Amino acid sequence: MNRRPALADSLFRGHALSRNALLLAGLVGTIAVTLIGLRHPRAFWLLLLFVPLLVVALIDLLQTHHSLRRNYPVSARFRWFFEWLRPFLRSYIVESDLDGRPFSHDERALVYARAKGDVSTHPFGTELDVYSEEYEWLAHSIAPSRHAEKYTRVSVGTDQCSRPYSAARLNISAMSFGALGSNAIEALNLGARIGGFYHDTGEGGLSPYHLKHGGDIVWELGSGYFGCRNASGNFDPAHFRDKATNDAVVMTEIKLSQGAKPGHGGLLPGPKVTAEIARIRDIPEGEDCLSPPFHTAFSTPRELLAFAAQMRDLSGGKPVGIKLCVGYPHELFAVVKAMIETEILVDFIVIDGAEGGTGAAPTELSDRVGMPLREGLILARNALVGTNLKDKVRLAASGKVNSGAAIAMNAALGADWCNAARSFMFSLGCVQSMRCHTDTCPTGVATQSPARQRALVVPEKAERVARFQRATLDALHDIVVAAGLNSPDEFTPDGLRQRINAAEMRSIDEIYPFVQPGELLDGARDPRLANWWNAADPASFARRA
Repeated sequence: MNRRPALADSLFRGHALSRNALLLAGLVGTIAVTLIGLRHPRAFWLLLLFVPLLVVALIDLLQTHHSLRRNYPVSARFRWFFEWLRPFLRSYIVESDLDGRPFSHDERALVYARAKGDVSTHPFGTELDVYSEEYEWLAHSIAPSRHAEKYTRVSVGTDQCSRPYSAARLNISAMSFGALGSNAIEALNLGARIGGFYHDTGEGGLSPYHLKHGGDIVWELGSGYFGCRNASGNFDPAHFRDKATNDAVVMTEIKLSQGAKPGHGGLLPGPKVTAEIARIRDIPEGEDCLSPPFHTAFSTPRELLAFAAQMRDLSGGKPVGIKLCVGYPHELFAVVKAMIETEILVDFIVIDGAEGGTGAAPTELSDRVGMPLREGLILARNALVGTNLKDKVRLAASGKVNSGAAIAMNAALGADWCNAARSFMFSLGCVQSMRCHTDTCPTGVATQSPARQRALVVPEKAERVARFQRATLDALHDIVVAAGLNSPDEFTPDGLRQRINAAEMRSIDEIYPFVQPGELLDGARDPRLANWWNAADPASFARRA
């Protein structure tokens, strides 16, 4: 029968001296200082060093939760210290300018420079490996444009919409109050008002901080219907109408899924549901707030469109759209089929890429679920173009947009405008500390702590938000001119090039299928698109047999 290990084994066996070095140092130091202090009382001050060391060592030795601390008293704690320090060391010392995830140092530096109004030009040529398989570029013209308008906008609203909206080419993507602090929300909205672009509320509800400064608002409704729900958690039409008719709300949006955690509802623990958040979200104070993964207002493509039409009517004729990270292609095609069948159109579709995300999300969903933006955007473009709806239903892209080049590339894939979240967080001062989910954001952006939020001064940060957006659109204009075009609407897939290997490049339309107008209705040439179209059922999100 094996003997159960005793405390003596830990203290005297198995390389005991190296494992217990700090415990012994605390013990020997405490004894030595005590003996010396009997003759030289000033020496007792050294007990402030040795006694805490001994106490912590004994705590580690006797506790039962952490194996490393039991075997390596005190010294095991250095592991947790360096685990905490590791992201900062990597970001500031180890990584090169092009390393770093999800945004590299250079990508963040570009936003910071534009937000502060500093020079954002780059010396000595590109640092990118132009022969790498990851390299992509936009074609330019020998005859640059002379007449390209600098700040073009996009008219959003079908003929079923009585109050169309003119959207900027770059807007603030969905970020909820609760995920971001009140100062961050205020600064974003004031920046949107200064720059003339819109600010998406996220699914956390329409808060006073979204409305305080008068910036244009897109009110997003997720499956929790926060801010317009009844006691059962279902959609409340009257409550929605009261808020959606506010002049600051220019459009409304149904969130079907998001890139960071598609098909997953959020949970705000009861202790974090303050009286203010409870009031904004129409939920009980102090109780867990669950946003379910599914909607209760609809369950089929036809019902989704009927719900969208209801929202448009209740808001006074304002545009209504849907936002999703594409999963099964036939589901998106089913929505388009339902639009053709019912003749109810949404005014816009926002495609969120799997690379998107600001707050916390389960690692498995962030890493392995959801379609990246490029493929999702091309699929949505094909769905609209292939059914002759692209000139009616606008298409937007959201997912890691931080530059004029990113907007231009998305435009080449069919996007009419882009939304950005993390880039605007950088413009507020975010340093990518990766603490969005801990309420300990060091720059006061993603936190509800009043002490931490004090760091974020609303008027100053609002100016940075507006400057970043305007400088990015200036860069977009430079690309439009270089390409010999008059508007971002003129970018086409053949002008976006992708390197296949060191000796070969192709335009995007040689890699992905791009349908012609009406092609899905007539029979798609690409067999995958044809199969997805045939599998789409306007009466159900299930695959048609």
